[in-house]
Amino acid sequence: MKVLVTGAAGFIGFYVSKVLLDKGHEVVGLDNINDYYDVNLKYARLQELGIGKNEASKFNNICKSSSNHFRFIKMNLEDRLQLPKLFEAEAFDVVCNLAAQAGVRYSLENPETYVDSNMVGFLNILECCRHYDVKHLVYASSSSVYGLNKKIPFSTDDAVDHPISLYAATKKSNELMAYTYSHLFKIPTTGLRFFTVYGPWGRPDMAMFLFTDAILKHKPIKVFNHGNMERDFTYIDDIVEGVVRIIEKPTTERTEKNALYKLYNIGNNNSVKLLDFIKEIEANLKMEAKKDMMPMQPGDVERTWANVDALIKDYGYKPNTPIKEGVKHFIDWFKMYYN
Repeated sequence: MKVLVTGAAGFIGFYVSKVLLDKGHEVVGLDNINDYYDVNLKYARLQELGIGKNEASKFNNICKSSSNHFRFIKMNLEDRLQLPKLFEAEAFDVVCNLAAQAGVRYSLENPETYVDSNMVGFLNILECCRHYDVKHLVYASSSSVYGLNKKIPFSTDDAVDHPISLYAATKKSNELMAYTYSHLFKIPTTGLRFFTVYGPWGRPDMAMFLFTDAILKHKPIKVFNHGNMERDFTYIDDIVEGVVRIIEKPTTERTEKNALYKLYNIGNNNSVKLLDFIKEIEANLKMEAKKDMMPMQPGDVERTWANVDALIKDYGYKPNTPIKEGVKHFIDWFKMYYN
């Protein structure tokens, strides 16, 4: 297949592109390489895919890897002039939309960027899928849509009408927009609610990255809600396995006959205490963290836990990498990458 992966210089998009290429698919990666976090990490991911920094830094210029079937274009999803031209020229079979302005806390300070990227950009993707005969749109949602849901574990059957951050609200909006386009224009869409993704090449604004960096520099780590938090930490390889299975399997093979619109949780189906997570990092670094206990941050939740029954039923798959193994892989990469 020919697959468009948006957010291809991002954490998950980089891995999805790599696995699709390894499986013989043709991939066009799209990213605007914004400066929300260190762009050098984004360029380094692209270099792993065979794209040089000088080529990747030019807007609306498609550059090709010499070693595989990967091409990259730097573009904003909000660009409603250039994006349709890309779709018309490439005739994608599947679109995997992983591009978004990420981060719950950043949305408190920069709300406009979330509307631009996550809503205007997503509408442009939907319009292009509608007009250029895309067979399946797979897109990233988030566990943040569950908000203050008290029912554990979180299920896609639960009501998610009370998001507590603008980031979560934009992701819930994406799900509603996708439903509308599936209903009106018969476009198969699949939303994936990711649960706290971590692993090598991860985002520097995520807890694992921040904790590891601070501990190695003998600086205190910020532990919110005084450590009384739990997360369904999901290793990157498990996330990508689920995404690629959904990309490759025809939507007509789902258990619900001819289901055009679907949502799935992709999580480890296990809630881990934040302090236990920190202990695992300490054990791998052989260093003890200096903990600065902080109150709960606005927009954050105490606990997440994914019910993945629908993923098992429709795709025969359940993420299962234990924290002990996943943390070791991340620490090994971190030490190598930062020397």
